[in-house]
Amino acid sequence: MTAPASLQADPEPATHAVDAGPRARWRAWRDRLLASPDFRRRALAFAPTRWIARRRAAALFDLVAGFVYSQVLHACVRLRLFDLLAKAPLCADDIARHADLPPAAAERLADAAVALKLLERRAAGRYGLGPLGAAMVGNAALSAMVEHHATLYADLHDPVALLRGQLGDLARYWPYALARAPAQLAPRQVADYSALMAASQPLVADEILDAFALGHHRCLLDVGGGEGGFLAAAGRRHPELRLMLFDLPAVAERAARQFASAGLASRATTHGGDFLRDALPRGADVVSLVRVVHDQDDEGMRRLLAAAFEALPSGGTLLLGEPLAATRGSLAMGDAYFGMYLLAMGRGRPRSAAALSEALRAAGFVAIRQVPTRMPLQVGLLVATRP
Repeated sequence: MTAPASLQADPEPATHAVDAGPRARWRAWRDRLLASPDFRRRALAFAPTRWIARRRAAALFDLVAGFVYSQVLHACVRLRLFDLLAKAPLCADDIARHADLPPAAAERLADAAVALKLLERRAAGRYGLGPLGAAMVGNAALSAMVEHHATLYADLHDPVALLRGQLGDLARYWPYALARAPAQLAPRQVADYSALMAASQPLVADEILDAFALGHHRCLLDVGGGEGGFLAAAGRRHPELRLMLFDLPAVAERAARQFASAGLASRATTHGGDFLRDALPRGADVVSLVRVVHDQDDEGMRRLLAAAFEALPSGGTLLLGEPLAATRGSLAMGDAYFGMYLLAMGRGRPRSAAALSEALRAAGFVAIRQVPTRMPLQVGLLVATRP
């Protein structure tokens, strides 16, 4: 009888080709050194290395405590604390009354927010906005994302189970990710995520539109455009630009209503379908894919890029905007955060600019270039041309 896996002997380690170059030897020596408790004690005791050891210890503790930090932010957003303090600094008792909290709890939250630079201490024992909290005032897009992350955190309570394929609430939140027939999703099934995407769209729309001028184009097709937030922003900047949106039928219906209420119905058309199965509408000289490609597995990405290629005329332009993996200064966001978020969602993965450029070339696009954005943490932009 076979012993339980937990009682079986560890298998022999697999043999791999070993890199015996100078860099590999240096890294092996460094790893042994940093793993040594005795070395860490000596580094803390030695003045020239003490600041490095403390900085690394603090960074490691931030990883341990990161969930608590995010929950302090979440509590401040749920209690509308930033908007409250934007009016005037308040003491803990006043915060407690506004937030319906015990005074001691309000003070504990405020002190935690001060430590995270969300709040600052002011005169007479009051609390005011800190540099990070001030950026949250009136920021509906970021606030919506913070509140949405309660779903992600619930799925991440057991990250090993998630890595082993046990999906939770986030996969249900994005029903198209696992649906066999996404185009048949009912309006109620797309309502929550469509509203979230509409709320968060301003985070990236201005970044893309500031980085790439659409003034010389006549018609923009936004694929997977949700409720039309990106198109509406483009339309406000360019009054002569015609607008086309393609998304699942139930989502496209929501977009049509938004265009009508924004006064864009005369130059905006919506088209319902599944871009992995249906042809995209023709007539646009520029196609945008905003936070769409990273939702797809590799086969889905190839289908989507091929559909965009076919929809464009010769000389037409493709805009591909999404957070990029392997982006200097944004590795934690592009690789760690989106890697785990998309895993919990059930489909897709972050890709680097180089990987996306290769996929664009395979689809037939030429003149592929990365256009800098002001906030690569939020969105990177690739531009390509159909020959």
